[in-house]
Amino acid sequence: MKIRPLYDRIVVKRIEEKETMQGGLYIPDSAKEKPQEGEVVAVGKGKRLDDGKLVPLDVQVGDRILFGKYSGSDIKLDGDEFLIMREDEVLGIMDAQPKAAKKAS
Repeated sequence: MKIRPLYDRIVVKRIEEKETMQGGLYIPDSAKEKPQEGEVVAVGKGKRLDDGKLVPLDVQVGDRILFGKYSGSDIKLDGDEFLIMREDEVLGIMDAQPKAAKKAS
């Protein structure tokens, strides 16, 4: 990563989910909604409080997060698109991928 975010900011790469098209309709990329899920690729050192203490971030590199539709600012680095936002814009950290529920017979 060629960028180091400051303070309580994080750099996120959006996670694109593959969609299967039903009915043969083609939806151009410009009409699709941007995903609100991403992977943290860089984090700042933490938030500085009024008394000078540095509070480390809860979000770590590699975490899968959910964020709001209009969160952060889009940036481009070396042709890749990233999102830079404050930690307080993160709605939640996702655990491992959910497993399909099995019915007890």
